[in-house]
Amino acid sequence: MMESPIIRTNNLNLYYGKFQALIDVNMAIRSHRITSIIGPSGCGKSTLLRAFNRMNDLVEGVKVTGDVIVKGENIYSSTVDLLGLRKTVGMVFQRPNPFPLSVYENVIFGLKINPSESKNRSRLQQAAEESLRAVLLWDILKDKLDTTATMLSLEEQQRLCIARVLAVKSEVLLMDEPCSALDPIATAKIEELMKELKNEYTVIVVTHNMQQAARVSDDTGYMMLGKLIEFGTTKDIFTAPHEKHTEDYITGRFG
Repeated sequence: MMESPIIRTNNLNLYYGKFQALIDVNMAIRSHRITSIIGPSGCGKSTLLRAFNRMNDLVEGVKVTGDVIVKGENIYSSTVDLLGLRKTVGMVFQRPNPFPLSVYENVIFGLKINPSESKNRSRLQQAAEESLRAVLLWDILKDKLDTTATMLSLEEQQRLCIARVLAVKSEVLLMDEPCSALDPIATAKIEELMKELKNEYTVIVVTHNMQQAARVSDDTGYMMLGKLIEFGTTKDIFTAPHEKHTEDYITGRFG
């Protein structure tokens, strides 16, 4: 029996004022896999990603119809706990965005918002070490936890931002072009990290880089003009797509 998807959308539509950015999107994202969302600029990739933890709510005039089911709960219900949702479904942005604080304070920042967590010093130290180990930074930074995070390399900053999400026990990592600010060597290291992380987490990545999607993802969705044109295993999408639009994009005839 196939496991229920960790995230499912049913006829998801999203409007910015009168502009419809997402049109009847239906997809099911499985746990402990890397799912890539690809497509030309302006097709709705990032909007879809942000719909998974309601980050679009921060934009004035947004309206959503349809359902986004995360772990069995419709996150657009009026009773949903937004703080809890954003702990479960964390976001990593295009450019690393560490706070101008120490490495240690960056990692535990989300935990310190919770009064019960903020007073438990040993718990904070344990979370910092576990999260930095998960992103393969502990051995590099364990003696530099007081270093200001903005002094790290861009790759280390991006790893630190991922650790900050992991510290609050997120189960899903949303990554919006996580390598766009990195050079090829740093990109390769982040891609390897993503493959490691899927053993414990579900990773959803928006990327303009089709080669990256082919390298790292298990499943891929192709979007165009707000519609999810095709969704399936990455192997099928890249070698035997069902839709001509998908084939044209993959082969470079469009986009």
